Amino acid sequence: MGAPPRVVAFGGGHGLAAALGAWRRITPDLTAVVTVADDGGSSGRIRREMPVLPPGDLRMALAALAGEDPARQEMARLFQHRLGGTGVLAGHPVGNLVLTGLVELHDGDTVRALDAARELVGACGRVLPMADVPLDLVAHVETIDPDDPARTRTIRGQVAIASTPGRVRDILLAPPDPPVHPDVLAAIATADVVSLGPGSWYTSVLPHLLVPRLRAALAASPARVVVVLNLEPQPGETDGFSPEEHLRVLHAHLGGVALHTVIADAESVVDRCGLLSAVRECGAELVLAPVAELDGSPRHDPTRLSAALTSVVGAR
Repeated sequence: MGAPPRVVAFGGGHGLAAALGAWRRITPDLTAVVTVADDGGSSGRIRREMPVLPPGDLRMALAALAGEDPARQEMARLFQHRLGGTGVLAGHPVGNLVLTGLVELHDGDTVRALDAARELVGACGRVLPMADVPLDLVAHVETIDPDDPARTRTIRGQVAIASTPGRVRDILLAPPDPPVHPDVLAAIATADVVSLGPGSWYTSVLPHLLVPRLRAALAASPARVVVVLNLEPQPGETDGFSPEEHLRVLHAHLGGVALHTVIADAESVVDRCGLLSAVRECGAELVLAPVAELDGSPRHDPTRLSAALTSVVGAR
């Protein structure tokens, strides 16, 4: 048995949490690089009121990597717990407030704050932000109203993009070239595997490829790049997208980043020939495997996904 692979997982929200739940079964050498563009809910409120990165997706990644002993799991549940009531604190996950407080204690250093939070939950990997400043997403969305003379609207903000009816045509970052922490670039440079997805395609997966410094680091990295496709289209972002359309959109944003392996759920793919063709156009290999929850819900099962990932991480 060789050393476990060094893995960097990109994403945000529930999709990244599912990927981390799978990767942690394979390796302890795991770094999550998390989107920082959330502008809704608790994260949006904290972001508007404090000079910090939106903490929600960072908190979810920490909880997904929490240690398995009862005390660590209790702390993870506390991080995920949303405060009740009707006052100004209502709806805030405790972990968002803890992370914000840790950033203040560490004089605005988000990475030091995340490392401190990692100790609190006993995380089996490291969590880092994809950029050192909060990001805004700007999308061009083709509306579904045939009587709309403009047809394409410019929508700003992650929540607005995800909730606007229509099909996203492209997405931009503001600022377009944000600073990236050196630890993120170092993790990519030494990684054996980099994973993208699953998750909200335009607001959690693709934004990483829009950061010039991240894309350049990925293009220069010798790591195997693995993409985990979503189980179904996401309303408001990828309505009507087939798995191969998800992949073609990703391919258009790679910008010199090599793609090696695409994992798709065997039961969710209708047109296997079409997906295989799209994968080959990317110069990658296709792995069809049962990775969805056994109850039929459109979520990735961490144990099944880890089995699929294990089948490819050794093929370097």
